Parts: sequence; structure tokens; C-alpha cells
Amino acid sequence: MNLHQKNCLVTGGSRGIGKSIALTFARLGANVAITYARSSEAAEKVVEEIQAAGGKGLAFQADAVDFNKAEEVINEIVKQWGALDVLVNNAGITRDNLILRMDEKAWDDVITTNLKSIFNYSKAATKPMMRARGGSIINISSVVGISGNAGQSNYAASKAGIIGFTKSFAKELASRNIRANVVAPGYILTEMTEQLSEKVLDAIKQETPLGRAGEADEVSNTVAFLASDLSSYITGEVIRVDGGMAM
Repeated sequence: MNLHQKNCLVTGGSRGIGKSIALTFARLGANVAITYARSSEAAEKVVEEIQAAGGKGLAFQADAVDFNKAEEVINEIVKQWGALDVLVNNAGITRDNLILRMDEKAWDDVITTNLKSIFNYSKAATKPMMRARGGSIINISSVVGISGNAGQSNYAASKAGIIGFTKSFAKELASRNIRANVVAPGYILTEMTEQLSEKVLDAIKQETPLGRAGEADEVSNTVAFLASDLSSYITGEVIRVDGGMAM
């Protein structure tokens, strides 16, 4: 599997799963741009690692909910590299609470960041991909968007919305050879999950048929497959990377 000479954008690519996706793409020969919300230092380190792997790298500070910024980022990538072949919509947040205790801001923040950002970047990517008569868009959802989870009604709603959006988008753009798919991770070991207690991690392992949490590379390898030409006849699909949790 290779992504040689493919130009890729990963939103939220400075840490966690997004960083793993960006570096996996680079190791497979791609040029990779990332967006980040706050830490320019972390983003620049990722760009350095992309370049060390042999690819071109770019980093853009961008609020994922800013519609105009999404178009600006993608236009700049096309200007510098000539095309955008792969878009990974990974940026997202959590604001967990039981629905009785959840305030309106926690709901709005999660829905806007996790769902509107998918619309922003997918719409902006459509024009250059249509001109190129091809492209692959991979949207990062979650098994929570399939099975739900107590205390995460806002997050689950946003991640379920991503699945519905992707299936609709895939039907609209398939005639232009633009594919759209979803990767739905389960519990993956990242900076965010490092804060979980041993008790919580043990419960996760018990709920997972494979008996463990996942690694970020196990998600990024799946995303890389969907970005590559090996998946050229796959669109509108939801692939769970969850150790069988939502089986």
C-alpha cells in the first residue's frame, strides 16, 4: 500500500489519532497538510516529522467551525501543491455529561465542532476534487455514534450525524469518482484517554471482545487503506476499528 504523490489534508492533525494519520500518510509517500486549533509548536513538530519521512508538510491554524477558513486552507493547498487528493475530517471535541446536567453550550459546542466542520471541509474540497475527477474523503466518527453511550448524548449525536452526512455525500459525488467513507474507532489509546483510571480501562477491556484498547496506528492504517487506490471501489461505508465492541 502506498500514497505516493497524493496530496492530503488531515484536520486536527497535531495530536492523537489525527497526528497518527498524518505520519502514516507521510511514511506511505504522501504530502500532508494538517490543521490545528492552538499549539503551533506541536503542529510544527508534526510537519518536521512529515518532512523527515520524505514528504512535503504544511500546518494551518484554523478553527474547524469557520466556513471561510476551510475554503482558504484548501485553496492554499491546491495553490502550493496543485491538487487535493485526500481529505480526512478528524477534528473534534468532547463535553461529556448526563443530559440532565448538560448545558446548552456543551451541546452546541460539540455539535458545531464535530459536525459543521465536516460540512465545511467536505464542501470546500468538492470543487478541486471535481476538477481532478477523483478524490477520497474519510470522516472520523466513533462507535458511540453507532451504539450510543450514557453521558455522551451530544458526542453521540454528532458522530451519528457524520455517518448520515457521509452516506449522502457519497451518493452525490460518486459519479465524479469522489469517494466518501467513515472510520468509527472504539477506545483508542491517545493523550485524551491517558487520563482514564485503571478501573475505567479494565471496564473497557471487558466490553471489548479483543480484550484491549486500540492503538492510534490501528486507526490510521485503516484510514490509509481508504485513502489509497486499494479501496477504489469502496464508498459510503462505515468501518469500525473497535476490537469488536459494537459488534
